[in-house]
Amino acid sequence: MEFSNPFDDPQGLFTIVQNAQDQYSLWPQQCAMPDGWHVVCEAQSQEACQQWLAAHWQTLSPAHFAQVTP
Repeated sequence: MEFSNPFDDPQGLFTIVQNAQDQYSLWPQQCAMPDGWHVVCEAQSQEACQQWLAAHWQTLSPAHFAQVTP
C-alpha cells in the first residue's frame, strides 16, 4: 500500500528530531529537515522510534515552561 503522507507509513524509516525547547518529533527520513530541529536518533522503524521516545522523552512541556524559578 502506498501512503500519500509519509508520516502515516508504518513501514517507513523515521529519525527523531529535537528542537531548542527539548521537544521531539518523529520525522520521515525522506523529508527535508525542518528549520530549528536536529537529529538525535538515526533512521529506524516507526515502532523503534516510539520505543526510543517512550524511554527518553519525559514531558510534553517546552523547556522554558519546565524551568523552575525561585
